[in-house]
Amino acid sequence: MSLKDVVTFGEAMVMFVAEQPGALKDIDKFCRRLAGAEVNTAVGFARLGLSAGWVSRLGADVFGEYIREYLDRENIDISGVTSDSRHPTGFQLKSKVLEGDPQVQYFRKNSAASTLSGTDVDVGYLTGFRHLHMTGIPPALTKNTREFAYGALEAMKAAGRSVSFDPNLRPALWSSREEMVSVINDLACRADWVLPGIQEGEILTGSRDPRAIAEFYLNKGVSLVAVKLGPEGAYFRTQTDEGTVQGFKVEEVVDTVGAGDGFAVGLVSGMLEGLTVPQAVQRGNAIGALAVQSEGDHDGYPTNLKLETYLQYQLTGVK
Repeated sequence: MSLKDVVTFGEAMVMFVAEQPGALKDIDKFCRRLAGAEVNTAVGFARLGLSAGWVSRLGADVFGEYIREYLDRENIDISGVTSDSRHPTGFQLKSKVLEGDPQVQYFRKNSAASTLSGTDVDVGYLTGFRHLHMTGIPPALTKNTREFAYGALEAMKAAGRSVSFDPNLRPALWSSREEMVSVINDLACRADWVLPGIQEGEILTGSRDPRAIAEFYLNKGVSLVAVKLGPEGAYFRTQTDEGTVQGFKVEEVVDTVGAGDGFAVGLVSGMLEGLTVPQAVQRGNAIGALAVQSEGDHDGYPTNLKLETYLQYQLTGVK
């Protein structure tokens, strides 16, 4: 039986986005969308034609039903998702901004997803995929979800599968900065591909130099590090090669949330499809650029055709 492409896990939340700018406390009307770094990537992978799976736990409530139906429409395998009648599905409120990052208010404490534990790791399901993409968010939620993260990673590595890791730092979720740095680096150094942002790299390694950030992880056995540089693109380094791939010019930034997850979608999908590292990084830059031009966290993620058209226009000027 052939393996499916990529699996991920984490918490999905229903997101209510303000329909007009202003402080969240002053907003009367919101638009419903879906949020969560890992579901962002699952959607992105599926839109590019990869067979993608997402593992989590949802409350037995209307929010949980909405998420299941949403992901099913996106052709994501959710057979690894369980229901919980005792804990709710989390949700969040997100402000509308004209520039900069939006304000986000989370309602996720004691959510169904936060109860995932090491005993919930389904090795058979996970190893039915050739690649695991994970972020640093589940390890930050609870002790149980941290155990799940370690269990999933260890299961995939033991089976000879590749693993990518996006730190996706959320300092507010950790008891201390020291614990965050220790756990995130421990997980990152067990992965094959590590994808920090430049600010995250500084927090995690003590250096703001992309080359030094990459060297930190390469020296611990990671095979590829791609450091996200925002509008400037991304720096990559392997054991044998390095370089900077320029970003794409964006006329209007609508919402920056989801750009990093979009980069991960591009790089990971490119690597799984056999592109060169610079080509995969360029794909990541392209999807990140498309992501910031739409309101929803993953609304701008493209199909293969849209991605090819965008790249052709950006690189040649020909539509």
